[in-house]
Amino acid sequence: MDQNKGAKFELELQKLLAPSVLVLLYIFFSIFGTNFFSRNSLVNILDASYFIGFMAIGVTFVIITGGIDLSLGTTMMCGALLGGAAYNMWGWGIAESLLLSVVVSTIIGAINGILVAYLKLPPFIATLGTQMAGMGFGAIVTKVMTMRFPTYGTPDGRFKNIFYKTASGFPVGAIWLAGAFILAYILLNKTRFGRYTFAIGSNLEAARLSGIKTQRWLALIYILSGFFSGLAGIFYAAVYTTIIPSTGNGLELLAIAGVVIGGTSMTGGVGSLSGTIIGVFVMSVLKQGLMSMGLQAHWQTFFTGIVVIGAVLLDNYRVAKAQRI
Repeated sequence: MDQNKGAKFELELQKLLAPSVLVLLYIFFSIFGTNFFSRNSLVNILDASYFIGFMAIGVTFVIITGGIDLSLGTTMMCGALLGGAAYNMWGWGIAESLLLSVVVSTIIGAINGILVAYLKLPPFIATLGTQMAGMGFGAIVTKVMTMRFPTYGTPDGRFKNIFYKTASGFPVGAIWLAGAFILAYILLNKTRFGRYTFAIGSNLEAARLSGIKTQRWLALIYILSGFFSGLAGIFYAAVYTTIIPSTGNGLELLAIAGVVIGGTSMTGGVGSLSGTIIGVFVMSVLKQGLMSMGLQAHWQTFFTGIVVIGAVLLDNYRVAKAQRI
């Protein structure tokens, strides 16, 4: 009994790892970085968190089921590209164009859901296929032309004040991300949708035998992931303005890394959105901190890989401990 209590206590301590890493990183870069502990640095950390955060929230549900969505980055870019095409090439208004971005990404999520839930393709293969198809489709529709969203000072540029930051510099995007987190948290922890997500990840066959229509719910989970990728596309466009065709491949790894760092198990059945958000900020602090030390982007990629490997090793250790309990 004492051994089990000790193991449970150890597992609880592991939940504090991601917040501890975030605090330690912030302290480290504040000491050794240049102008890291400043308002501008904090705003840059928030700016880098928006699109990653929305993708990470959506893919948390997928990973809890034991699946994966490799199409996140290109789905986000495909939606943003088609929204940009609607605005620049087809004469649509900015509101309709942004809505199209979300619709396109949600449709790609639905395709993923059909392939995984109904056609029984492995999630890795299905989403790898839609990753490449989405990247190519966006380039085809836009004729490989860069799409640009309106900037500050233009009539339609007000969308940046709504989704990015106000003229005074207030980071409005952080409010949207917090709102999305709260809604997703309620969905995961307080509704049947969330209970079924955990049930499917814990044991798909047992969930099916208990009467859960696993195909329908699994498809809905991938649709949700696509929807959040569409929202990520809006915030990416608001922050960076320029959308380049045939890009987005690799951005999904930032979101997945944030989820894994936050403690969601790649084997399914275990995860939390609060951990995911902390993991996203770990990624953003790492990026901004390395820049403050004069290190280039490839160093961020290197250290991100190290952190992800460590998080997966910790997850394996956590699973082994849980099985002993």
